[in-house]
Amino acid sequence: MGHVKGIGGLFFRARDPDALNAWYRERLGVGAGCSAEDGPVDEWTWAVTAGPVVFAPFKAETDYFPADKQYMVNLRVDDLDAVLAPFREADDEIITKPEWDDPAVGRFARVFDPEGNPIELWEPPAN
Repeated sequence: MGHVKGIGGLFFRARDPDALNAWYRERLGVGAGCSAEDGPVDEWTWAVTAGPVVFAPFKAETDYFPADKQYMVNLRVDDLDAVLAPFREADDEIITKPEWDDPAVGRFARVFDPEGNPIELWEPPAN
């Protein structure tokens, strides 16, 4: 029997896909042509570091992310403060809540892309 080995892609609608692709590449280093480990890249894929992925449907009425959005992407980061620096420099909205952070689970922050899609940034606890 075959086994699913991981997420192979994330596809979503955008009003301006080219501009949004550029924003994700420039702001977060995410998307086609990017590498989390400074390794080889190609024009179609993002080379990521292996690690845990949470795959979890939420109740339709959840208030954990905006009600008008059908999804929220969670990006695993190695230094939350460093990843948030460009958002702070741009004076973008950053949401943090003490109840989101747990030494056993990690630290979290919420930002939004230019089309208002929520992005949860997760720094897992140090091993």
